[in-house]
Amino acid sequence: MNHNIKSIRTFIGAKDYNLSRQFYLDFGFEEIKIPFKMSYFKSGDFGFYLQDAYVKKWVDNLMLFLEVDNVEQHFIYTKKLNLDVKYKNVRISEIHYNDWGNEYFIHDPSGVLWHIGTFNN
Repeated sequence: MNHNIKSIRTFIGAKDYNLSRQFYLDFGFEEIKIPFKMSYFKSGDFGFYLQDAYVKKWVDNLMLFLEVDNVEQHFIYTKKLNLDVKYKNVRISEIHYNDWGNEYFIHDPSGVLWHIGTFNN
């Protein structure tokens, strides 16, 4: 069956909602505020919901994979933003080169783990 999917959007929590909002703005996402202490952050046709909600076990285990065209260029862009200097709990790894593709990791201020990478074709 073809589901004719237009998008899939995850919900992520924030320990400090306003701090996380600013982080994602600084990271280059566009924010669309919506009611009920929630925002939609997007880049192009893709995005996610940031909630003013924090459940430690949920956030500590939440991972997202953001596929980009060129992981090396994206990594250089991200490092130049100095997010790990500006935000106390943000960590950015080096690029990991794997047999399936390449990726680097960034933890947002709440601990949400982003895998940012490319797949080998």
